[in-house]
Amino acid sequence: MSEKIIAVVGAGPGVGLAVAKRFAREGYRPILMARRQETLTAGAVEIGENAVTMVADAANPTSLRDAFSEIAGRYGSPDVLVYNVAVLQQSQPSKLEVDTLLEEFHANVVGALVSAQQVIPKMREQKSGTILFTGGGLALNPYPTYASLAIGKAGLRSLALTLAAELAPDGIHVATVTITGFVKPGTFFDPDKIADTYWNLHTQSSDQWQKEVVYQRG
Repeated sequence: MSEKIIAVVGAGPGVGLAVAKRFAREGYRPILMARRQETLTAGAVEIGENAVTMVADAANPTSLRDAFSEIAGRYGSPDVLVYNVAVLQQSQPSKLEVDTLLEEFHANVVGALVSAQQVIPKMREQKSGTILFTGGGLALNPYPTYASLAIGKAGLRSLALTLAAELAPDGIHVATVTITGFVKPGTFFDPDKIADTYWNLHTQSSDQWQKEVVYQRG
């Protein structure tokens, strides 16, 4: 049986790396994707020799397409895609520059769409696959200090839910993990605990597929 692959876009410290480690423990080859090689190298050291690093800019569609093309050529198309990117900048809506909103929207939402589009054709062909997005509580309860990110997470949630409806008949499970607090080791929002949610979504039987898990206290 061929090796299973998970690609994590935004595999920096925190949820991205924790998810990659969780799937690696289950025998998946994790492909870590981020803008900076030093971030990727540090993550790969934690996982071990099975990890692959791939520099890619989530805000740049060409960079993403090139990276996924290289992945497909060297390792095959991913069985699981996790998009874990967010631009965390304070910005009140009344003062938010249009160019800033558009630039951050590219990383928060457009990159997720482009990444998904790179893996969907093969998943459709195989009639199986999992695409998971890291959402945020701002999509449900926007906070004015983080207006751009709130708009981005709302857009990402909409993308996840519409893709889920479109792709379920093709055997592709799409879902979003809406994290409603600040990720921090040793707390309820410990990245390793959150990573279990991604694994649980991936292993759900098709008759139990969830489109969204809101990760919150209580």
